[in-house]
Amino acid sequence: MTTHRVLTALVCALTAVLTTAWSPAPPTPSHPTATVVRTHHGLVRGVHRDGYRTFEGIPYAAAPVGPLRWAPPAPAAAWSGTRDATRPASACPQPAGEVPAGSTGEDCLHLNVTTPDGAGPAHPRPVVVWLHGGGFTTGAGSSYDAHRMAVRGDVVVVTVNYRLGALGFLAHAGLPGSGTFGLADQQAALRWVRAGIGAFGGDAHHVTLAGESAGGYSVCAQLVSPAAAGLFDRAIIESGPCTGRPERPFAPSSVPLPAARAAGARFAAKAGCGSAHDVLTCLRHVQVARLLAAQSADQQPATGTPLLPRDPAAAIADGRFHRVPVLIGHTHDEGNGWAAGIIQAGHPVTPRTWPDVVASFFPEPGGARAIVREYPVHRTDGGPVFGAVIGDANFACPTARTGGLLAARVPVWRYEFADEHAPPLTPGTPPFPLGAPHASELPYLFDLGGRPRALTAAQHRLANTMIGYWTRFARGADPNGPSSPHWPRHTVLSLAPDHVVALGTTQLHHHCAFWNGLG
Repeated sequence: MTTHRVLTALVCALTAVLTTAWSPAPPTPSHPTATVVRTHHGLVRGVHRDGYRTFEGIPYAAAPVGPLRWAPPAPAAAWSGTRDATRPASACPQPAGEVPAGSTGEDCLHLNVTTPDGAGPAHPRPVVVWLHGGGFTTGAGSSYDAHRMAVRGDVVVVTVNYRLGALGFLAHAGLPGSGTFGLADQQAALRWVRAGIGAFGGDAHHVTLAGESAGGYSVCAQLVSPAAAGLFDRAIIESGPCTGRPERPFAPSSVPLPAARAAGARFAAKAGCGSAHDVLTCLRHVQVARLLAAQSADQQPATGTPLLPRDPAAAIADGRFHRVPVLIGHTHDEGNGWAAGIIQAGHPVTPRTWPDVVASFFPEPGGARAIVREYPVHRTDGGPVFGAVIGDANFACPTARTGGLLAARVPVWRYEFADEHAPPLTPGTPPFPLGAPHASELPYLFDLGGRPRALTAAQHRLANTMIGYWTRFARGADPNGPSSPHWPRHTVLSLAPDHVVALGTTQLHHHCAFWNGLG
């Protein structure tokens, strides 16, 4: 059996695979035409397609290069003439993953705007600001083509790039913004939206911050960050529970600043700057490719910092979060994709190997034996059991806890995406049916990489239902409407093509009493 460190690295690599290689490729409806908008920094030229307009690669902050590498985001400079906004800008630096060839372009603090026909300064629409997932290591806002959400939901959608990996989350003593540069970028984008989205027909007074996986956990962080006060009015958290545990390597979480600084020192040494008189000056001269090679696959925001003074789990438990309505949920089979990948990497799950597999991922004293008793493996293929352990411990039960804590103080709407035949997000044949794994709800909301997934007629109806719920929530903090099944508060709405029904709870199915006791 490999060590916990090796398995953790494998899990983090699988995070990028599960958010999958969605290369940006905008759709090409017939007869697109140019369209120009005046922003507070200058004119931008986008594309008008059938029913909507897109503007890509708009800078919301200055390029974080030179002395601005590892500095809080600085204001973007104004430009003269008309800036081309017809194609995506560079993704933030990252190894190969969601952006297939990776990226080394540091001039990446850009956002993309999709706005429906009819939206304008005189008739503003609600705004959804989307934060991508990818384990705080990979991803790009341009991978999420939002035209279906914009047109069907009649909302303006903004997708955001933010700094990733060590460039986004390096912690070092004496460095302002240490450990939270990527989160600071997100706040800069929200300030840009408040100041400038009106030019695109967005209502700056109705902004919903939404995200999935690391993007969902980013929403958690912004919910408790003092610096984010007043920057958004509603929140959507998909598969990014605010009460995850950093010692478990699947769900995103945060780490205390001392641990983040220790990781930063290891990174500096690996990048060749550990013994430099001025470590930061040295690091700011290292090429991006070398920084990417030196960084750990596991990136997490640091707590105990000015931007994130407290761990989101503790802050939310104490009721110290911004009072905005929340829509929160997870998929039914969150852990199956990771379990399948680990098995395919040469780690079978059988009755004989199961105790060692559990001990590698849940090293707390007595935890492994209790988990094996709670989740026995009786057959040669224990993949679904392994997937259930990953999903229940890291997503379903922390999401239930997060939802309960939030609901004590703000309106909360909870869901579980449960399409057991969701289209696959990765190539090849998995070792067992994956059901509704991590990120499987995303093709119902977005065309990933501009290439819509092949959905059945029933799945298309579910996609329309979900877009309706999400955008009505963005419009008025209540997802219900006359064309969709009623979604009562204090329940979990199960979302599947053959049923959209309110469940009393999902905690029994996901063994949450066990996990709450173990934690």
